[in-house]
Amino acid sequence: MKTKIWIALIALYLVWGSTYLGIKFAIETIPPFFHAGIRFLISGIILVVWQRAAGYEMPTRKQWVSTAFIGTMLLLGGNGLVAWAEQFIPSGIAALIISSMPMFLVIAEAVRPNGAKPNWQTIVGLLVGFAGIFILVGPSQISGSNVQLNPSGIVALLGACILWTTGSIYSRTADLPKSSLMTTGAEMLMGSIGLFIVSLLTGELKGWDPAQVSAHSMYGLLYLITIGSIIGFGSYTWLLQNAPISLVATYAYVNPIVAVLLGSWLGNEPLGPHVWLAAAIIIGSVIFINTTRGKPKVKKEAELVAVE
Repeated sequence: MKTKIWIALIALYLVWGSTYLGIKFAIETIPPFFHAGIRFLISGIILVVWQRAAGYEMPTRKQWVSTAFIGTMLLLGGNGLVAWAEQFIPSGIAALIISSMPMFLVIAEAVRPNGAKPNWQTIVGLLVGFAGIFILVGPSQISGSNVQLNPSGIVALLGACILWTTGSIYSRTADLPKSSLMTTGAEMLMGSIGLFIVSLLTGELKGWDPAQVSAHSMYGLLYLITIGSIIGFGSYTWLLQNAPISLVATYAYVNPIVAVLLGSWLGNEPLGPHVWLAAAIIIGSVIFINTTRGKPKVKKEAELVAVE
C-alpha cells in the first residue's frame, strides 16, 4: 500500500504542478476563457458519466444551484482568470501567486460571521507570506529582477485567489452530492457555462480561426483534460481515502516548485534568484500557517483547495 500511495502522490505532484505550463501551451493559439470552457465541459461530462455509471445519484436541483455558484467562483473566477493572466505572466510565477491561496482563506475565515480568528502566529505567517508576494511581483528595485510583470496579469491572479476563496468558503455549508467526484464534475459543467459566456462577452473569439490552432496548443488542451483533470482528480480522491491527510496536503507545497521548474525548462521562462527567494518565503509561510492552525483546519482546507 505504501508503494501505491507514493506513486499516486508523485503523480499528483507532477500532474497538478504541470497544469500551469499546460495552460500556457494551450492559450498560445486558443483564447484563454474558451480553452478553459472546453476543458471543463469535457472533463465534467466524463466525471459525471463515470460517477453515474458507478451508481451515484445525479445532483438535485438545489445541488445544481450550489455547484453552479461554486463552479463559477472556482473555475471561471479562479482558473479562467489564471488562464487569462498567463498571456502576460510566466506560468511559474502564476503558480507561486496561486499557492498563497491558504492565506486568503485565513483572511476570509477571519472576516466572515462566526469564522475562525487567526492567532498571532498565523498573523505573522500572513505578513511574511505577503512580503514574499511583494518580492515576487514588486518593483525591480525591490525584486532585483529585470523582468517587468504585467500589472493587469497580477491583478487578475490576485482576483482569482479572492474568487476561489469565496467559492471555497461557500462550499463549507453548501448542499452538495455525496460523491466528491460527482460534485467536481457538476462544478466543472456549470463553471464551463460561465466560461463560454465570458468568452463571448469579451469578444476573444472575434478573428480567431480554429484552423490556426497549433499542435502545441492542442496537446496542451488534451493534457489538461485527460491528465490534469481526470488523472489528477482521480489520484487525489484515492489518496484522500488511503493516505494521511497531512501527507496528501503536501501537494500544495510541492506543486508551485514543479511549476516553476517546468516553466523554466520547457517554457523558457526566466528564473532569477528573486523567484527562489519569493518561493521559499511564500511556501514557507503557508506551511507555517497550516501547522499553527491545527490539524482539523488543514484537513478541511486541503479538501477545498483541491477542487482546482
